[in-house]
Amino acid sequence: MTDAPRPEARAPRGFNDRRARDLAAERQILTKVSAVYERYGFEAFDTGAFEYADALGKFLPDADRPNEGVFALQDDDEQWMALRYDLTAPLARFVAETKEGLPKPFRRYAFGTVWRNEKPGPGRFREFTQCDADTVGSARPEADAEIIAMAVEGLEAAGLPTGSAIIKINNRKLLNGLLTTAGVKDDGQKLAVLRAVDKLDRLGPEGVRLLLGEGRKDESGAFTKGAGLAAAGAEAVLAFTAAGAGGRTETLDQIAGIIGGSAEGDAGLAELAAIDQALKSLGVGVERAAFDPSIVRGLEYYTGAVFEAELLLKTKDEKGRGVRFGSIGGGGRYDDLVARFTGEQVPATGFSFGVSRLISALRAAGRDLGDQVRGPVVVIAFTPDDMTHYFEVVTELRNAGIAAEVYLGTAGMKAQMKYADRRMAPAAIMLGGDEIAAGKVTIKDLDRGRMLATDVADNAEWREQRPGQQIVDRADLVATVRKIVDAQKIEAGK
Repeated sequence: MTDAPRPEARAPRGFNDRRARDLAAERQILTKVSAVYERYGFEAFDTGAFEYADALGKFLPDADRPNEGVFALQDDDEQWMALRYDLTAPLARFVAETKEGLPKPFRRYAFGTVWRNEKPGPGRFREFTQCDADTVGSARPEADAEIIAMAVEGLEAAGLPTGSAIIKINNRKLLNGLLTTAGVKDDGQKLAVLRAVDKLDRLGPEGVRLLLGEGRKDESGAFTKGAGLAAAGAEAVLAFTAAGAGGRTETLDQIAGIIGGSAEGDAGLAELAAIDQALKSLGVGVERAAFDPSIVRGLEYYTGAVFEAELLLKTKDEKGRGVRFGSIGGGGRYDDLVARFTGEQVPATGFSFGVSRLISALRAAGRDLGDQVRGPVVVIAFTPDDMTHYFEVVTELRNAGIAAEVYLGTAGMKAQMKYADRRMAPAAIMLGGDEIAAGKVTIKDLDRGRMLATDVADNAEWREQRPGQQIVDRADLVATVRKIVDAQKIEAGK
């Protein structure tokens, strides 16, 4: 009889295992952002992980097997269900389903797992956590402004210092007015113009000018066909995207001079002017939210205002090389989504960010929230005979609200100290026979030891200083450990 083959231990591509530091960073972000959103009067909301595939709309290449872009399965009633790929499509379905009983406008925020059946890659996962906030049922530009202000404050609460990120704002109506002014004739040419503008950061104005015209040959010799605009039209597009060097009002004046006379463009200018006024009232200056006509992502989806959060912090890759991180969230006005279900247009606006991406951005900027995670205080177990004393100590710490554990392995003291260090324990408690008899405990401040270890020349000096170790009365155990734990929290909050 042969043994059955053993399966290879492996996680599916694009799905990550996460330990305490990742989970704690995510929990911290969601807790702080939720507090901001609720202070703005937004209601917590969640939907099930599955939606009927026909309700998703975006990824439906095949009615018989709608599994491209989403993870789908057929229920026992032969209807196709799919794991949600974002939090907006379920919101639209919910609003359409319950519209009679909802307060209008309906203001909600949600965070949860979403799934994408796409090819995974660096920073691109098939399962991740999103956080959204939306107002459904208000067409007022002030609703867009409040979402922007809330996004600014939410990102700062999540760990981004003021001035380290900016919300850049555009309006699809401005683009439509511009494209009319530039002489764009059809949807294909319109899409080619938007794709060219989207490459502005990478190619610069000269490269985009070529793509707006006849086309561009890259360094490899490959030729990309251009949008075919006349020279005057191309210059109008470039002038439009270059507007925004001054404040929000100055930017609107520049744009008005370029697209003036277009009815749709004028409507977009009026909406941005109302957003500007509301942002001023909300205390959001141009250093935190600015108008930027070069923002074109999502303009096929959004119907009015569109905004994108860009990280301004200096970031580095895993090899320490400087990299541009770019967008960490986005949103805008999408007045057509609910109409898929009802046939009636319902105004809506919202902002979304990927929690995992924000954590990655903070780490790339040297602000890893996971570094603040500490494990439990570890009570070293010298001998099984004294286990009663060890558990009395750990119970006392736990009753005082301090996470603690007794080491329950079989290793010696050196390995136990290594274990405590790997657990990122703030302190280790040593309770040998002499301490028990004298009513004492030895407490090693591991956090202080880690800090001091970076300032000493070698291990011998570190051992000689024995940093952070003290013997205290048994009655002073909790107070001493609490002081160590609190000191770590204060240091982490700096």
